[in-house]
Amino acid sequence: MTTSRVTLALIASGIVLASLNTSGQAPAGRGGAPPQAQGPAVPGRGGAAATRPAVDPAVLERGQGLYSVNCASCHGSEARGGETGPNLLRSPVILDDQNGELLLPVVRAGRPERGMPARPDLSETQISDLATFLRNLRTTGRDPGRNRPATIVVGDATAGQAYFAATCARCHSASGDLKGLATKFSDPRQLQQAWLAGTAAGGRGAPVGAAPKVTTATVTLPSGQQFEGQQMRLDDFVVSLKLADGSTRTFVRNGDVPKVEIHDPLQPHRDLVPRYTDRDIHNVTAYLVTLK
Repeated sequence: MTTSRVTLALIASGIVLASLNTSGQAPAGRGGAPPQAQGPAVPGRGGAAATRPAVDPAVLERGQGLYSVNCASCHGSEARGGETGPNLLRSPVILDDQNGELLLPVVRAGRPERGMPARPDLSETQISDLATFLRNLRTTGRDPGRNRPATIVVGDATAGQAYFAATCARCHSASGDLKGLATKFSDPRQLQQAWLAGTAAGGRGAPVGAAPKVTTATVTLPSGQQFEGQQMRLDDFVVSLKLADGSTRTFVRNGDVPKVEIHDPLQPHRDLVPRYTDRDIHNVTAYLVTLK
């Protein structure tokens, strides 16, 4: 099967993977396409039926890929909410947003008090694509795309173990930080989302269930003085850090002054996303569900 970003984005969301057989071919029906590009009638903010304008399928595909990698592990594969993130389908931010203008400041600054990290690395175009995807998710239970198959575990566990040894073992261990992973994530869909996003464990040797590592930043002033701490906010105008003593320090930004260096512990996982093939994701998931 020829691998594409589109297929990878659909698979990473947990919506398509279940419908692929072991040969990697998707049957007709569920998972065959992203949300409808044609404008179905849906309830509007005031309860009256409204017709969505036609949307470019490429925008939906890009938005779904972004959601899968950056949001699904907290908000769920269908944006209906997860263990740490709320349901986005009825969020006023999404319902009232037109082109990403309301979602952009939320994503860029995050909501640290609610456990949502800032993502200043996402461009305005990416956030607009993400908002378009969320607005066009179907909410009716009659949508055939909501009918989940029995299992998404259709890969080759032996091949997945070999891939894990070659690619993942440099940072993770099946007998260390990932021991008991399949017990922690009883739903294979959640397990798949977690390992794709890099939130399944805290790193080699870390106990299962350990608190996730946070993004930190180093701020270097023109004088050479440096401050390092947990990144709380970062945009074009300010950067805020939570220092080791628990205090918060905010610095005004003017272009590249002061110098800001971001240390994202999940960056290695983000770098791997474009490299995964459909079969890799099938096989690694099949292997990880054996880690009881």
